Amino acid sequence: MPFVNWLKRNLVVLAGLFTLAYLLLPNIIVTVFSFNKPKGRFNYEWQQFSLDAWKDPCGVSDLCGSLSVSLQIAFWATLGATLLGALIAFALVRYRFRARGAVNSLIFLPMAMPEVVMAASLLTLFLNMGAQLGFWTILIAHIMFCLSFVVTAVKARVMSMDPKLEEAARDLYAGPFQTFVRVTLPIAAPGIAAGALLAFALSFDDFIITNFNAGSTVTFPMFVWGSAQRGTPVQINVIGTAMFVVAVLFVLVSMAVGNRRSRQKA
Repeated sequence: MPFVNWLKRNLVVLAGLFTLAYLLLPNIIVTVFSFNKPKGRFNYEWQQFSLDAWKDPCGVSDLCGSLSVSLQIAFWATLGATLLGALIAFALVRYRFRARGAVNSLIFLPMAMPEVVMAASLLTLFLNMGAQLGFWTILIAHIMFCLSFVVTAVKARVMSMDPKLEEAARDLYAGPFQTFVRVTLPIAAPGIAAGALLAFALSFDDFIITNFNAGSTVTFPMFVWGSAQRGTPVQINVIGTAMFVVAVLFVLVSMAVGNRRSRQKA
């Protein structure tokens, strides 16, 4: 009975830990096999511990080139989607205009639409416009599907803002620009940052929309897919592990900064 009582008290915690372990399992496998030295072309079975891939992560032809392309597209797509998404979110929350409900519905449409449908639609649009498929068509496509996620994140933050804070700033003779920079923007910053991070992750990770509109341009997900047909190099696991570690460190640093600011305010 004591064990049953303990299990009831900690059931939610245990379920959360189990779910977290399940989600992290693929990342752990990728990390482990980044130290593998396979005898054949496929890195699917453990053979021998080796640091060769870590010593030369760009040893596979075009791997780092495709990674560079993906990082560039993700950066510019994040920048464009964040700027446009933040402006759209403020407009939808703060202003009343005709067709506001229709715009709200259209914003959520890319999130609900299957990626293959959006990919085919964008490809049709680019071909009808006579655009050459490549870096710029990928960038435009990524901004379009990342925009909805940024708007959703920023909109939720703006809706929770207390308008009395901005009214107090205006009562203290702050102009519209000062009020926005010193009051509105710092409060909305967490939502904007969350939308930007989500846009970067979605853009870097996308394969379906990119594959339809890439032309001869090869991004990192496309390189991984192509390599899986011929043989998976260990360097792919190395790049994946490095990106996972960077993401975890970024989250930990953000949490540390947030906790430090909370203690300073207290």
